[in-house]
Amino acid sequence: MSVDDETNPIDAELAPAPVKKKAAKKKAAKKKSAKKKAAKKKVARAAEPEQLEMVAPSASSADEIPTSFSTSDEDMIEQNSFATEPTAPEPKADESPAPAASPVQAAEGAPRGRQPRQRGEGGGHKPHGKKPHGGRNQNERQDRQQGRNSKFNKNKKGKGKGRWKNKQKAPRDEGSAIDYGELPEYELFENLDAVRELSVELASSGGEPLDFNRIYDLPIPELRAEVLDGELKIPHAPNREQLLNALLTNAGETKQAIVTTGVLDLLEDEEGGVLVYERDSYRIRGLSAFVPQALIEHYGLQRGHIVRAQLHPHRENETCPFVVSIQSVMGRDPETLSEIVPFTERVPYYPTKRILLETSNDSKWDNLSMRVVDCLTPVGFGQRGLIVAPPRTGKTVLMQGMANAIQQSYPDAHLIVLLIDERPEEVTDFRRQCTGEVISSTFDESAESHVHAAEMVIEKARRMVEVGDDVVILLDSITRLARAYNTMMPNSGKILSGGVEANALQRPKRFFGSARNIEDGGSLTILGTALVETGSKMDEVIFEEFKGTGNMELHLDRGLSDKRIFPALNMEKSGTRKEELLYHPDEMQKIYSLRRAMKGIPSVDAMEMLIQRIKKTKTNAEFLMSVSR
Repeated sequence: MSVDDETNPIDAELAPAPVKKKAAKKKAAKKKSAKKKAAKKKVARAAEPEQLEMVAPSASSADEIPTSFSTSDEDMIEQNSFATEPTAPEPKADESPAPAASPVQAAEGAPRGRQPRQRGEGGGHKPHGKKPHGGRNQNERQDRQQGRNSKFNKNKKGKGKGRWKNKQKAPRDEGSAIDYGELPEYELFENLDAVRELSVELASSGGEPLDFNRIYDLPIPELRAEVLDGELKIPHAPNREQLLNALLTNAGETKQAIVTTGVLDLLEDEEGGVLVYERDSYRIRGLSAFVPQALIEHYGLQRGHIVRAQLHPHRENETCPFVVSIQSVMGRDPETLSEIVPFTERVPYYPTKRILLETSNDSKWDNLSMRVVDCLTPVGFGQRGLIVAPPRTGKTVLMQGMANAIQQSYPDAHLIVLLIDERPEEVTDFRRQCTGEVISSTFDESAESHVHAAEMVIEKARRMVEVGDDVVILLDSITRLARAYNTMMPNSGKILSGGVEANALQRPKRFFGSARNIEDGGSLTILGTALVETGSKMDEVIFEEFKGTGNMELHLDRGLSDKRIFPALNMEKSGTRKEELLYHPDEMQKIYSLRRAMKGIPSVDAMEMLIQRIKKTKTNAEFLMSVSR
């Protein structure tokens, strides 16, 4: 039996094993060849409609058509795809040939996607580039696939998938950035005597100094009018910084002293500090004055000190002015700062001096709520109070009433309203309703902004307490402040319930724990709101962590607010520790009798009854006199 008789199945079965293998290989090769011919005919039929517009191939090119194909049908179709590409028409006699395109234009005008290979560039047994053999290897196939994927990431003309990956994000408008230039390494600051001589030279005109705080707080129309009155050169459409720089430069040229008052914020790596302002919520801006490290070390300045200083206008490669002389710190001679006892070394004690929130009934705010708070949860200087508030229970109105009452009854106390992660319209409302200092970082700002505003406020408050001042901080809210600290905390792998980092609450606890009454004089009062019933497990964990840290808790009730009963204060859960230090003895007995009478009544009914009885009297003293023992 011959080897060529593989078509006879009977003879193939009787053939020995080597012959059977050869017959099977030939049979498989014939089937594969048939498939290739069928695929080739299919491609030829698909190309027939377009061949009428194509130029006939030359004989030389026909001889170069490969006669063998790769193993896969897809590769064979790809190798023969050049047959479907039309040939460019020849230019006419009266037309001049087009100039050659530059490489950039050629790259931009090149068609995208998978391009057909020219003859002689691979396929079959023909050489492929510098490779001696035809076809593609596996590495080349991967490179081509990566090239096809990368073309979608180039973002050309906004087309292709994934075009957002390389899109450049526009910078957020957070005010102009500060540029210190060479100020941290300025050699002049190493010689304090030379700095003093420079400050004297800048004020040699002897006229009235320019108050930087006054012009910094001016709106742009008034600021522009002041610049035009001085006939100073400004751009056609100047911004705020250009107007301010024009005034500062003119003052420097005319030897007019420039004075400012700001809060000191220290830079990293002991490179100096900057003076920030209440108008910017203590953020560092382009015109924040630079304070040399030599002056900070000479006077022992700390973060949060209120500094009054003389400024030098900004130089060419810098955006900020710099301090050449410090006139006062915390309202006193800077040479006496070493006599101040640090905040942490002072002795804290329970509040002993009461803050009466009750005012006249004709006040613009809700005096009824203030009277209820005075009866149930008295507040003293140095109180660490927590206002536990579910959503929409009237905490904002309650805090506005507290701020106005404190400002009216105790004008010597320094009031700071700190709004963290709040809505911008609420910030505007607070600034219009309250006359105190309002520092804000709204919800559309970063966690770094929230933390920086809070730390500047608490450091300033500590420095004021060190010199014997009474400071009151109304914080809304401590829950959102803790969220911001948790966002900035690096991942340590120790996660509490709700996604809270194990060490994230240490710094907000330091903020809240700074509230205290100092025995030698001065106090820091903090009344902060804690959000509950928000549906967030993190908020519940934060509240539980702060639950036992305060010495006064005021709970608002959602059931009362749903019935539109305000103040929605829960009598049973609200109270003050060591309240006997704040109540008058006779007043305390009346309050205890009132609580005993309301004990068996549901909280909603008890609060509604109490509000109705308080409304019938003009003052709390009159109301308590009507309460029987």
